[in-house]
Amino acid sequence: MPPSLNEEAYRLIEEMIVTLELAPGSVVSEAMLSERIGIGHTPIREALQRLAREHLVQILPRRGVVVTAIDVGHQLQILETRRELDRLIARSAATRATLAERETMAAIAQNMETAVKSDDLVAFLKWDNEMNRQSAHSARNIVAAAAVSALHSASRRFWFYHHHDQVNATLRLHVALARAMASGKSDKAAEASDRLIDDLFGFAHRTLITRT
Repeated sequence: MPPSLNEEAYRLIEEMIVTLELAPGSVVSEAMLSERIGIGHTPIREALQRLAREHLVQILPRRGVVVTAIDVGHQLQILETRRELDRLIARSAATRATLAERETMAAIAQNMETAVKSDDLVAFLKWDNEMNRQSAHSARNIVAAAAVSALHSASRRFWFYHHHDQVNATLRLHVALARAMASGKSDKAAEASDRLIDDLFGFAHRTLITRT
């Protein structure tokens, strides 16, 4: 089933924010975004409302929409929350996924690894997003899925903003998580999720050191 215009508008604007095409602090408008991505104002308005709930934009009445700043304190709170939700989703996805869904997750893992090998971070982030979507679907827990979806985009943007050259270890932990969920082994998936969050916590703390 093709995505709705609302979903497509959200996906395109979210990608622009995460990859810093729309920089933190920049001011955007429905008209500008409509012209840029070729989608009407109503789907864009809905997408911006969703992005505001995810703390990626701030809507200022009669002044426009501002892309929010990137804050390490906020990122640490996100990761603290993600640890519990991501583990639950990883474990549930490994247990509840159908054979076809596990095959889809294995293909996502392969595409992520290809992006790592070709040093294509934008492609990697797209496949990472697909991993999150697929795992949330396979987990069959709409409450957890709704709660965690608001956290992943902000977390990915923080990483993209601060990353430097040495990123392969982190990227491969994402690949390992996708493969663990594809394996159908819930304990393996939970452990892979925790290892990734541990790595992201370390990354966030290192950004504090480099700022001092």
